[in-house]
Amino acid sequence: MKKFIASIQIMPHDALLDPQGKAVTAAMKNIGLPDVAAVRVGKNITCEISAPDDSSARQMVTLACERLLCNQIMERFEFHVAEVKDL
Repeated sequence: MKKFIASIQIMPHDALLDPQGKAVTAAMKNIGLPDVAAVRVGKNITCEISAPDDSSARQMVTLACERLLCNQIMERFEFHVAEVKDL
């Protein structure tokens, strides 16, 4: 088995309102950063995976996102998987 690290980004769908992002955007003006706009807030998740190959690791991450980590009605996900090389 090989070890992989997955970095998963989960964000609200673009068509949906993001109240947390709107609050952060408004706060930017209050702290003197009026040129920061259209903030969207999501989640970043990392996990370690043991799998025989890259394809299997990607399948596991996809299943984890679809079944647990992401509410696909309101959110979308994307991820990167990298093999951990022993030093």
